[in-house]
Amino acid sequence: MKRILPGVIAMAAVVVASNILVQFLLGNWLTWGAFTYPIAFLVTDVMNRVYGAGPARKVVFVGFVVGVICSFIGTQIMGEYGPLVTLRIAIGSGTAFLVAQLLDVAIFDRLRAGRWWRAPVVSTLVGSSVDTALFFTIAFSGALTFIEPANDVSWAGEVLPLLGMGFLAPLWVSLAVADWMVKLALALVALIPFRVMVTKLSPSVA
Repeated sequence: MKRILPGVIAMAAVVVASNILVQFLLGNWLTWGAFTYPIAFLVTDVMNRVYGAGPARKVVFVGFVVGVICSFIGTQIMGEYGPLVTLRIAIGSGTAFLVAQLLDVAIFDRLRAGRWWRAPVVSTLVGSSVDTALFFTIAFSGALTFIEPANDVSWAGEVLPLLGMGFLAPLWVSLAVADWMVKLALALVALIPFRVMVTKLSPSVA
């Protein structure tokens, strides 16, 4: 456990920071949390490359537990429109994180023998896409109101041009697409720190 402690601390820090920053809007479609959360995939991939899939999964589970704790705290804090974290958001966040991160670990492990950039790019792109789809669907889709009937998410179903300029779609779809685009962009940018950190931690596997 000691050898992956930096990864555990980094993952916990990313999850806590993202849970805080998601409360602050950036423009019409994003929150500041959209820019910190994707770092979780970088942490997972570095741990996977240096220490293997098993230790990487341990880091993921730590992040999941920290996320659950953050969600519980959020349900106890009342904002202008109710609890900062609703049941649907908590379920969506936890499910998306765990499924996407474990998928990332599995895909990375499958591709680890290829070119150095292939595993982190493919695993992060797939994981990020699944993460976005699961979270926004569970948290805001009108088809899943049965999860928390008392939580009114009708605002998320307002039909608007996609990202303000495309075809008509529910607001939550625009939020999801914007979030997904940031994740994809950061997945490519993250290749630089990934290469640097892996080389520093374990030059033989860089």
